[in-house]
Amino acid sequence: MPHLEAVKHILDTTLGLNGRVLEAHTPLLGSVPELDSMAVIGVIAALEDHFGIVVADDDIHARHFATVGTLHDFVFAKLRA
Repeated sequence: MPHLEAVKHILDTTLGLNGRVLEAHTPLLGSVPELDSMAVIGVIAALEDHFGIVVADDDIHARHFATVGTLHDFVFAKLRA
C-alpha cells in the first residue's frame, strides 16, 4: 500500500496518538476516541497539505474513516484522480 506509512504518521501526529500502533486493519471511527468530528477536519487538512490533494465536502464519508486502510485507499484514489 503506497503512502500507508504517511497516512499512519499523519493520524498519529494530528490526533496525538503518541506512536500508538496503527495497521491497515486498525479501526478508526468509533474505535479511536481522539477521532471525533472536529479531528476528522484536522486529519483531512493534514492529508491535503501532505499529499497536495483537495477533499471536497461531498467527498467526506464515514466509510473512508472506517479503518486506516480505507483512509489510505481514499487518499490513493484522490492522488490517481
